[in-house]
Amino acid sequence: MDPDPTGDVARPERLPTAGAALTFVPALSGLPPRAAALRWLKRSALLVIGLVVIALGVLIAPLPGPGGIPFIAVGLVLVLRSSFWAKRQFIRAQYARPKYVYPFRRLLRKNPEIAPVFWQQALRAEKLVLKRTHRRLIRVRKRLRRSLRRMFNR
Repeated sequence: MDPDPTGDVARPERLPTAGAALTFVPALSGLPPRAAALRWLKRSALLVIGLVVIALGVLIAPLPGPGGIPFIAVGLVLVLRSSFWAKRQFIRAQYARPKYVYPFRRLLRKNPEIAPVFWQQALRAEKLVLKRTHRRLIRVRKRLRRSLRRMFNR
């Protein structure tokens, strides 16, 4: 450290504390106030829309068919994309129950594979509910694959 012209020893700049460096909240200080406000407004709107879609899915769930489950899944994806608190809870759930959280992780990707996720969940639900002799989805998938192969291999 070089001495200062006044005779004092120059002090190094203070480093940020560990708690300040490890945060889930992005720095908004670099954005103009208007852009930060628009970003906050967009995230708040997505959060509210996600909660409304989840509530709609819960209301539709008692009706026959799997109608409520896709609504709840889409609502959860919207909430997870717009809320840091929900992301932290999602990460905790992921460590606790990875088997149940994996489909939602696949839906959160940039280009989600929606059809394979729902097919996998339908197979899982069928396995839980029906006996082995009454399961039909696997046989339907095999027949469909055979017919598509015949059709495209001609």
